[in-house]
Amino acid sequence: MDTKRVPKLRFSEFSGDWEEKRLGKVLKYEQPSKYIVQSTEYSENYSTPVLTAGKSFLLGYTNEIFGICVANQHSPIIIFDDFTTVYKFVDFNFKVKSSAIKILKFYDEKFNIKFVFEAMSTIKIKLGEDHKRYWISEYSYLKIPMPSLAEQQKIANFLSKIDAKIEKLEKEIDHNKEFKKGLLQ
Repeated sequence: MDTKRVPKLRFSEFSGDWEEKRLGKVLKYEQPSKYIVQSTEYSENYSTPVLTAGKSFLLGYTNEIFGICVANQHSPIIIFDDFTTVYKFVDFNFKVKSSAIKILKFYDEKFNIKFVFEAMSTIKIKLGEDHKRYWISEYSYLKIPMPSLAEQQKIANFLSKIDAKIEKLEKEIDHNKEFKKGLLQ
């Protein structure tokens, strides 16, 4: 049974309760078997990215043209590492390296997957010592707060703008670090 709650902070044009929804009712998962790269001979000259949900995210590029997972700005997905619970938002076509990844897509148009992705960051789960698949056993049963679709979209757009600013600042910081190194030589 879904419970209702009112958020502490929100955009002024929205009111009403948010419902808590189980992730497994919002996102369906797909096994990545048909998207796994056959060769690990990566090259910058190839065009298809090979991804992992881990810290490195982009492992390289493959020239394989079959078994590509299709994602784009209008139909993004989330890749979820079933053993570490690390996840990434993806809005471009790709292949994966491992079968430990779950491909997460929304069930229907009443959910904004970028909002769901961001809401997942509020989930705190303690990983045990055992080597288990977390999406099926635990994560899909966890709940996130869900406003109306219009409010989800407004929040997702706002957070995307913040992410773009952060990325721009990170690039500026990296540039300044390189400039500093140059001054010290």
